Order: sequence, then structure tokens, then C-alpha cells
Amino acid sequence: MRSVLYVPGNRPELFDKAVSGPADVVLLDLEDAVPVRDKDGARAEVAAWLRAAAPSARRVWVRVNPGEQGIEDIRAVAPAGVESICLAKAESAQQIRAVGELLAAVEPATRPIRLCPLLESAAAVCAAREIAAAPRVLHLMVGEADLCAELGITPGRDGYEMVALRTGIVLASAAAGIAPPPAPTSTDFRDLDGLRASTEALRRLGFRGRTCIHPAQVPVVNEVFTPGPAELDAARGLVRRFEAAAGGIVLDDAGRMVDRAVVRRARAQLDNAPE
Repeated sequence: MRSVLYVPGNRPELFDKAVSGPADVVLLDLEDAVPVRDKDGARAEVAAWLRAAAPSARRVWVRVNPGEQGIEDIRAVAPAGVESICLAKAESAQQIRAVGELLAAVEPATRPIRLCPLLESAAAVCAAREIAAAPRVLHLMVGEADLCAELGITPGRDGYEMVALRTGIVLASAAAGIAPPPAPTSTDFRDLDGLRASTEALRRLGFRGRTCIHPAQVPVVNEVFTPGPAELDAARGLVRRFEAAAGGIVLDDAGRMVDRAVVRRARAQLDNAPE
């Protein structure tokens, strides 16, 4: 999963186009992208489209509203079939378990739904490890706009101010044994050079995908998170040398000693490479 494209839930004319595009996941948004006056209509539109699209909706997630409104969102979209539900403003593992109990009562019997909690407060970030370990959690996600507002952080262009928070989310995901998180969105969808640079930095921090708010961002994000032929060839060569050494000393192409952790990373890179 390299790219997750947000699509406003009140724009049903965009749904089919988004799913047929290059984004690995389409995230139909019932929260921030939808004006308050359109919330009920968006919920109905998304649920109706999901019913018509299933089972092809495996690549589709839905972001639901927090609180009681979110419960109504879940009741509407879960029976229609969706791969994952993104929980806006998730705060605790207890909340995740409660949503899981609701899903058990309304989801299709053959298609259990996963959860992607969106951490948008200091309390949520501090509880990230427990939230990540809760049942059904597929990925953690981080909502930096709300988080920065609460903490009084003004991020610079290089994102230096966010490194500790971002690393904490990656660390919590790894500690819980779930997949790495998708990186947060860049709101300047016109600056594709800046998007590339920041996405490369996020990849170095341990993120393995990124959310997008505009289709123009998707090809850049996909390219950054897709290993190139030379990178994959190097990983294959490293694995072959390690297996041939049968426990002996292994050196990489630069003559550096290779341990099992490096080989494990190379194997994971090959396993996760797009076909």
C-alpha cells in the first residue's frame, strides 16, 4: 500500500474514477471533506455506491466522523462491504474495541472489516502503542493539523518539528506488530517537487505509504514507495549471498559486513515489492 487517496464522500461522481486510477487505496471521506449540511447525504451516497461496487470495493476505505455521528456512519457503510474504516479522532484502545463490537453486529459475515485509527491529539499519540495493539487495527494514521493546533507546533518546510511525533507512530506500529503507517498528507498539492522531497524523507523515517488529497499527488507517492530495479537486484543478491554462506560471514557490494537484520529487511523489501 503506497498511496491512499482521499475522495470527498459528497462527490459520488468521483468514486468510480478514483477506484480506476493509480491509487492503491481510495479513502471515501465522510469527515473533514464534507460540509456539515451534506453529512447525511454523503453517508447515503457512500453506502449506496459500496453496495453496488462490492466485492470490488476491497481497495476502498471509509473515514467516518467521531462520536455518535460516526456510529451512524459505521452502521450505514459496514453492511455494504468495505476493506477498512478509518476512525477520525481516535483516542483509546477501549474506543477501538467498542467499534469492533459494533462491527461484529453489522459487517458481512465473509468480509471482516479492519480499522485504521487516526491519531489527532496528544492523548491519542501517548496511547499509540495500546491503540495499535487493539483488535482489528490494520494501520495507525496521524492527523497532524489537529495535533499541531493542540500542541502549538508550527511545522517548517523540512518537517523537522514533526520528526519525534512521526517516529513515535512508526515505533508504536512496529511494537504492536502491525504494518507501517501511511505518512500524513501534504496539503500543497501543486508543489510536486516538494511532495517528492518530503515523501522521500518520510520513507527514510519508516513510513511505507502516504495519504494524498489530490490525484496529481498519487504518481509521485507511488514512485517514491516503489523500489527501483537496481534496489531490488541488490536485495536479491544480498539474500542469495546470505543463503549461500550458510551462517558464515556475508559482505554486501560495498564490502560491509551484513547481519541477519539487514537480510530480513531485504527479504521484506522483496516480499512487498509490487508485481
